[in-house]
Amino acid sequence: MKPKTSSVILYEHPFNERIRTYLRLEQLFLRLGELVKRDSPIDHHYALATIFEVMDVGGRTDLKTDALKDLEKQKHILNGYRGNPAISNAALNSIIGQLEKCFAGLSQLPGKIGQSLTEDDWLMGIRSRIGIPGGTCAFDLPAYHAWQHLPVAARQQDLQRWMAPLLSLAEAVRLLLTLLRDSGTPQKVMAEAGKYEQMLPQGRTFQLLRLRLDSTGGLIPEISCNRLMVAVRLTRRESDGRLHTSGADAMFELTLCC
Repeated sequence: MKPKTSSVILYEHPFNERIRTYLRLEQLFLRLGELVKRDSPIDHHYALATIFEVMDVGGRTDLKTDALKDLEKQKHILNGYRGNPAISNAALNSIIGQLEKCFAGLSQLPGKIGQSLTEDDWLMGIRSRIGIPGGTCAFDLPAYHAWQHLPVAARQQDLQRWMAPLLSLAEAVRLLLTLLRDSGTPQKVMAEAGKYEQMLPQGRTFQLLRLRLDSTGGLIPEISCNRLMVAVRLTRRESDGRLHTSGADAMFELTLCC
């Protein structure tokens, strides 16, 4: 018997550009991990394209600096819990150890994220054409065409080697987002006539909104948020293909993470 598929969909919305970048990187790393495990050349083609996307997103000059600052900030916050009888020292030491490991791995990377890969002329030749429709045909890149005919294990080994300079960033993003998501407390709220608004308390800086909504009613949330308020408009895709505001009351779970 197949396990039941949950009808609840999780939506996440960032409050700032830094968290938006982390979420994009997380999605890319999850996709990359899935594609590399597969066998077909077309999957490995898109795995390589994903590596280039990570380089594009991670190539921001301030990204590594931001991630290092966030890791150090989280370590400082967690160290403040030492001596608290409600906190397990073993669990605290484990998380702080992970933060220190991520910090060390990320700080040792030279230059921008993926900079070492830019020194590989063969890879960069593929990168320059992979965004062109049909730009990686055999007549354009015969060496790449030959690579796609290598045994599966050889292609996977190459992909893992090219992924290696990106893994420190992947682990840092994973840990930072995990800690951020764990900081919020879920609450059930009601969208009356398909709309929900909440003023945010002053003195608190929220970074991520998480919304869980039952999909069986066909509702899709449109989320907007800033430092002052959160607004959610529930919509439904109608027969004309467009999203229209739902006028019905609906309940969903909202979590604000800081």
